[in-house]
Amino acid sequence: MSLDHDRYDDEALRKILRQVRSIALVGASANPARPSWIVTKYLLERGYQVIPVNPGFAGGEILGRPVVARLADLVHPVDMVEIFRNSEAAGPLVDEALALDPLPRVIWMQLGVRNDAAAARAEERGVTVVMNRCPKIEYGRLSGEIGWTGVNSRILSAKRPKLAAKGFQKLTIEER
Repeated sequence: MSLDHDRYDDEALRKILRQVRSIALVGASANPARPSWIVTKYLLERGYQVIPVNPGFAGGEILGRPVVARLADLVHPVDMVEIFRNSEAAGPLVDEALALDPLPRVIWMQLGVRNDAAAARAEERGVTVVMNRCPKIEYGRLSGEIGWTGVNSRILSAKRPKLAAKGFQKLTIEER
């Protein structure tokens, strides 16, 4: 699916987040203060299988998940490769993702990360690309979770959220 990389349609993002189950998160950090650690934790809590990718932590664990050094070290296929690196590094990382067999269905570049040439290479191979977006933010916005914190998510719903077993409200894009 080729998307308009200047403005993403909510339904297209929702579809991606519903269909993806496994994510290789490149640039994962073991530091709880880092955005990549926070996103990893959030996605794990939403039921995604996240495989941290970081050569500096390879062989260790982040949030109980074994870390691999590079995409080529993945043991199982992934639905999505999320890139938590800068725009210049995204090009070679997209090429690494395109060397996987089978190909991931989605390559997602984090906030501030955009590489149009790499995106074009991926889309030529049939891979959907999202750039300059955060799956945690998009999931929260599309599920309505962000709206609960007083941020206008532009998503309205009359559905009443259900309490999670631990006593706090956690919404999902599956309920919409």
